[in-house]
Amino acid sequence: MSQTLPSKTIHKLAFPALIAGIAEPLLSTADLAIVGNIPYNATESIAAIGIVGAFLSMLVWVFGQTRSGISSIISQYLGANKLHEVQDLPAQAMVSILLISLLILGISYPFASEIFQFYNASDAVLSHAVTYYKIRVIGFPFTLLTIAVFGTFRGLQNTVYPMYIALLGTVTNIVLDLLLVYGIEGVLPPMHLQGAAYASVIAQGVMAVSSVIVLLKKTPISLRLVLPFNKEMKRFTQMVSHLFVRTIALNIALYFGTAYAASYGTTSIAAYTIVLNLWLLGAFMIDGYSSAGNILSGKLLGAKDYKTLLKLGNTLLRYGIGFGSLLALIGAICYRNIGPLFTKDPLVIEQFENVFWIVLCMQPICAVAFIFDGIFKGLGETKYLQNLLLLTTGLVFVPTLLLLDHFNWGLAGIWITFFVWITFRGLPLFLKFRQKFSPLAQKV
Repeated sequence: MSQTLPSKTIHKLAFPALIAGIAEPLLSTADLAIVGNIPYNATESIAAIGIVGAFLSMLVWVFGQTRSGISSIISQYLGANKLHEVQDLPAQAMVSILLISLLILGISYPFASEIFQFYNASDAVLSHAVTYYKIRVIGFPFTLLTIAVFGTFRGLQNTVYPMYIALLGTVTNIVLDLLLVYGIEGVLPPMHLQGAAYASVIAQGVMAVSSVIVLLKKTPISLRLVLPFNKEMKRFTQMVSHLFVRTIALNIALYFGTAYAASYGTTSIAAYTIVLNLWLLGAFMIDGYSSAGNILSGKLLGAKDYKTLLKLGNTLLRYGIGFGSLLALIGAICYRNIGPLFTKDPLVIEQFENVFWIVLCMQPICAVAFIFDGIFKGLGETKYLQNLLLLTTGLVFVPTLLLLDHFNWGLAGIWITFFVWITFRGLPLFLKFRQKFSPLAQKV
């Protein structure tokens, strides 16, 4: 039976998810803004944060796919009124991902220098990147634990608790950034780039502990590890493996973008880093509506309410494009004031302003891709997402980037490539969703 889906239901899920979703990119953006104004080596420090951020984002996105897997399964069982059958799944998933995170930490830590040389870092930038990474990576297990807990909350149709936890982490990070990076005269010496790294790790720890406490106190989900594994653990593993491969493809694109920007020089990678973090910030803001799609689509699929599911896709598409256009307008109005927030280097600001307009134009298109990406995760259509990213990265992103680099388009070529890539990601998702659920909705 079809049900009504009031706009306030979508907004009630989307806005808290939006705030929670921007926590991680906001941590990096806060680091950039504060470190970019230190009295020496500011440009090199920004470049180091950008390179480390690209690698850490890869790790978080690859191994943080537990959120979508848990959310999809929990929401589908909630929609079918069978939540009790998967109450032990989150604990099993969290233990598995934490063990993997510790393994990754142990492997990457001693090879930090080699990793960032692979990103074309050298000299002072390489030294700063290694120093920053060896502190920041300590927070990696905390981040994955928080992501898994947030996925459980999403499956339970709750985005408010993750919002509060994310706000707590963000405020903690910014306060500690100011104290540790700049220091307190006569009390605490300035730690500069290292201070920013320590601030992020502490904030990630605060979020992890808070999320576990709230989950145990406010939900019926237990974090006690129970064996044997839940019957849905196999499907969860398959979904995560699909998303794992998909995210590898996504991060290949990010790697190429970062590596090519680094090859153009320190000024270019610094400008690219600022643009990338602002793009990710905008992406995660739009992702608030994607999260609502992820949460509600799984529940509606579990209830076999295809007509409302189709309405959900249409409604979220309108909201997403509208919100993306609003972000683009705000960015255009504030265009000349954004660069100086992150750096005082006039060459970096000039390169930033030469390409940032491309990111603003991307925002409505990003909305289509991110909205339906979230919906497909909620539906459990992870294999299709995997195959689409593999195709668009291999056949669209890499050839376009190589072509534009050949013609010396520089940073503009990188961001035009991202624009083309995101377009080819979003359109097939929209068409497949309509093709699949329009006939099913008419049968109801």
